[in-house]
Amino acid sequence: VETGLAYVSVTKAAGSVSLTVERHGKTEVISAERLVMTTGRIANSENLGLEDLEIETDARGSIKVGRDMATTRAGVWAAGDVTDRDQFVYMAAYGAKVAINNALGLEPMRYDNAAMPWVVFTDPQVAGVGLTEADAKAAGYEVKISVITLDNVPRAAAARDTRGVIKLVADAKTDRLLGGQIAAPEGSDTIQTLTMALKFGMTTKALGETIFPYLTTVEGLKLAAQTFDKDVAKLSCCAG
Repeated sequence: VETGLAYVSVTKAAGSVSLTVERHGKTEVISAERLVMTTGRIANSENLGLEDLEIETDARGSIKVGRDMATTRAGVWAAGDVTDRDQFVYMAAYGAKVAINNALGLEPMRYDNAAMPWVVFTDPQVAGVGLTEADAKAAGYEVKISVITLDNVPRAAAARDTRGVIKLVADAKTDRLLGGQIAAPEGSDTIQTLTMALKFGMTTKALGETIFPYLTTVEGLKLAAQTFDKDVAKLSCCAG
């Protein structure tokens, strides 16, 4: 993944696509078999009669909802990809639970995505939860980070696939974990452990002192936590 490039133009020839970009003030051409352009999602809401009901939408047609999943019209709630909330199937189900509880006067609930994991099923898989380093700084935290490559994780070495990296973001003042990102062949399963750590307010010290089974990808989280104040490359196997 490379960021900071400026798009100039794209041309198509037999069996290939060429993308002209500007990198550090210099023009370059990148050629490949395919070009994938992602522009985000637009809600399929134009035929729902929302304007007649005075239910507000954003620029992409998504229904605006509050943390209680209520729309701008009293007595109407919404959930799922049609809203301006997170567009994941598990968050749609969660949002529906929040909406139903509030609409029917059951247990009051508020939409909370502070510990929401996400996964991109590429190879290796990319996953994350909580705040990125940039998000944490923008939120006013004094940030500290830890980054380890997968060649420091015994499981990756045993599997002979050390492609990937684990990054943790924490509050430098309190040591509390704020977020993390993982690129690894088993990143989708590993991220849930970090999600639980964030949900229950764990510190990097607590995560680093937690016992993890040897030869698992998730052990990399412990090693990443220890990397805040140690060089894990110099630790013996399973060292605490």
